[in-house]
Amino acid sequence: MPVLTLRDRAECRYDLVSLGEVMLRLDPGEGRVRTARTFRAWEGGGEYNVARGLRRCFGQRTAIVTALASNEVGRLLEDLMLQGGVDTSLVTWVPYDGTGRTVRNGLNFTERGFGVRGAVGCSDRGNTAASRMRPADIDWEHLFGTLGVRWFHTGGIYAALSESTPEVVEAAMAAARRHGTIISYDLNYRPSLWRAIGGQARAQEVNRRLARYVDVMIGNEEDFTASLGFTVPDTDESLAELDSTNFQRMIVDVVTAYPNFSVIATTLRTVRTATVNDWGAIAWSKQGFVTATHRQLEIMDRVGGGDSFASGLIYGLLEHGDLARAVEYGAAHGALAMTTPGDTSMASLAEVEKLARGGGARVDR
Repeated sequence: MPVLTLRDRAECRYDLVSLGEVMLRLDPGEGRVRTARTFRAWEGGGEYNVARGLRRCFGQRTAIVTALASNEVGRLLEDLMLQGGVDTSLVTWVPYDGTGRTVRNGLNFTERGFGVRGAVGCSDRGNTAASRMRPADIDWEHLFGTLGVRWFHTGGIYAALSESTPEVVEAAMAAARRHGTIISYDLNYRPSLWRAIGGQARAQEVNRRLARYVDVMIGNEEDFTASLGFTVPDTDESLAELDSTNFQRMIVDVVTAYPNFSVIATTLRTVRTATVNDWGAIAWSKQGFVTATHRQLEIMDRVGGGDSFASGLIYGLLEHGDLARAVEYGAAHGALAMTTPGDTSMASLAEVEKLARGGGARVDR
C-alpha cells in the first residue's frame, strides 16, 4: 500500500518543484581554497540539487523557484541549470545595480578534504537575490493550482537566509497543501547560517513552525536535535552520530509532536576519515521502519550526498510508492553522487538500480 497519496501525473505540469537559492560553487579541485590559483565552476544549492538529481538521473519533470541578479554570474548560473535540465521559467530576475550594493548572486567556495583533513565550505551569500525574496514575488496559486505540482521540496538552508525567507517558505507550503501537493523538507542545519540571526534558538523557532506543513521530513545527523529540539530519550546523547537505534527511539517523540509527518527519513553516516565513511539510511512511516543497505564508501566529494539521497527517496515514492525501495534508491544515489566532483549527481538510473540491487564496482564493459 502506498505511504503517500499523490496527485495524478496527468493533471500536473511538474513532478517536483524546489524552492531555494542556487549558488556558484568554486572548487579548487585537489587543492585548498586558501592557496588556489584556479577554480572549477559548478552550480549548487541544497534544495536545487534535489530538483536536478530528479531530472538528470531519474527523468522527472522539475523546476526551481529562486531569484538571481541579472548579471553575467547570474547568466552563468542559468546556463549551468539549463545543462542540468531543470526548468528555469520560475526564476525571478532582479536588476543588478553594478556593484552588488542592493542585490547579488551567492558564491560557495568548497574544498573536498582528504584523509584526516575534512571538507571545508566558505559561503559568500549575504544580500543575495534569493535571500531578498518576498512571499508575494511568486503566484503560488497559479503554480500549485493552475500548473499543478505533484511534490514540493524546500529546506532549512533556504529558511535560514534572511528574515523574509521563512515567510516565503510558509506561503509556498500553505498553497501546496491547499492543492494536495506532497511537501518535503530537509532540515539541513548549518550553524554558520543561523549564528548571526539568533543561533539554534531561532533555527528551532522557524523549523518548528514550518514542520506543521510537512508530509516527508528529512534530517541528517544532528538536524533533528538542532532544528527541532528532539533528543534520544533517557540518554545524554545528541544525534551528532545518529544510528538506527537512536533514530527509532527518537521517532516516538517526533510523530507525537508532528502527526502530519507521513514519512521521516535520514541518512546514517559514520565519518572515519574525509575519504572513508560508513553510509546507510533509515526511514519511518506508519507501516514501520525500513533500513537501506549499509556500505563503506571511498568518497571523492561528499557535498551533495544528502541531497542525492533525498532525490532518490522522492523518486522511489513518486514512481513506486514503496518506502523500502525508495530508501534503497536514496542511499544508492547518495553514495554514487559522492564518487564524483561537484554538488550534483552524475549518476544514471541504471547505475542507481544496479547498486540498489547489490551490484559492485567491477568494471562494466
